[in-house]
Amino acid sequence: MTTTSIPDSPQPTPPETDLPDAPAPRNSSPLATAHSQLATAVEVLGYDSGQHQMLATPRREIHVAVPLRRDDGETVLFHGFRVQHNISRGPGKGGLRYAPGVDIDEVRALAMWMTWKCGIVDLPYGGAKGGVAIDPRDYSTAELERVTRRYTSEIMPMIGPDTDVMAPDMGTDEQTMAWVMDTYSVNRGYTIPAVVTGKPLAVGGSRGRGTATSAGIVHVTAAALEEAGVPLTDVTVAVQGFGKVGSHAAAIFAERGAKVVAVSDQYGGLRNDAGIDVKRLLEHLAATGSVVGFDDAEPLSNVDLLGLEVDVLVPAAVEGVLDEQTAGRVRARWVVEGANGPTTTAGDAILARNGVTVVPDVLANAGGVVVSYFEWVQANQTYWWAEHEIAERLEHRMTSAYGDVSALARRQDLSLRDAALVIGIQRTAEAHRIRGLYP
Repeated sequence: MTTTSIPDSPQPTPPETDLPDAPAPRNSSPLATAHSQLATAVEVLGYDSGQHQMLATPRREIHVAVPLRRDDGETVLFHGFRVQHNISRGPGKGGLRYAPGVDIDEVRALAMWMTWKCGIVDLPYGGAKGGVAIDPRDYSTAELERVTRRYTSEIMPMIGPDTDVMAPDMGTDEQTMAWVMDTYSVNRGYTIPAVVTGKPLAVGGSRGRGTATSAGIVHVTAAALEEAGVPLTDVTVAVQGFGKVGSHAAAIFAERGAKVVAVSDQYGGLRNDAGIDVKRLLEHLAATGSVVGFDDAEPLSNVDLLGLEVDVLVPAAVEGVLDEQTAGRVRARWVVEGANGPTTTAGDAILARNGVTVVPDVLANAGGVVVSYFEWVQANQTYWWAEHEIAERLEHRMTSAYGDVSALARRQDLSLRDAALVIGIQRTAEAHRIRGLYP
């Protein structure tokens, strides 16, 4: 890619969620962080207030009611959202999140980050995101299917293989995407695999998609370490968040010779300075639903994990975990953001002041959307690639993107985050400028 120049034990039962009204927007919010990051990049790029406003404002968004008839006959109501932040470079692209705290501001922020992310790894997409304010752990598979199909039918005017393409996110998976694809296809009268990515292989999914985000994290980590003259086999790693992204990332780090010394999930964490047997831990997770209770490590809290003296810290859980209270505890040399928005603006400033190199989310976790793009291309061509082809193309795309970001950071004396955002935002703004303003 061309370097950009300028003028990314069993689970406890959770509490029931009662949602009679639309969730109120949160004050701290990922959206405030996203807007702050945009403002910094706009200042570097020298854009005027009109360009800034255009980049900050979603192109379109929808808020829908999602009623569910439960298995026992009771009817409950959820709130669903879909935001298309920018579509100047191509169709909207972004995940569908099921979580009890989802609100419109969170979805707006995630859609904005998707716009920049697609620009940073140079994909022909804009950014989008969706969410339903539901805790999927409280509902049966049949109930989740009904929620998914109703949500899909409500937002159908906004989505499509050439307009807005969904993928799995927190609380959703490949089965969710199969339900979305089927609902959309039945309503259109024929099968349309390219309306979603992250599907099962049997209905047009891509090999390598399930671990793509995690593999991308390891690729950019290796690139950052190589730049510093440090082999991946010489580093210790701590992973906060042992879900789909964090668990696979830990496994790939271990396979490539790094020493994973600490992991955690929402219920607690583990530490073993000699290295955790990640393969055995994954078996424990599958059997119990949590890392807690694993017999070959000491218990550790999520907050204490952030302060461990390791080489690489991977926050792969939720937004805002590294803030003004926690960022000062970090003793890692590199923070590689597996989650979306794990570092607040205040936390970023503290990490920079303490000499911690942050590989930002919009670059570090872009592997998922890269392989989603590959899946979309394959579906449109009805021709599927071998797994080794996917792996090679992913590694090339991620390391090339890291090279672009790192080169710009050095040339302009920027942080990796600011350099990544400048690249993603400039590519988006340039597409908008070339297309022109209609009417």
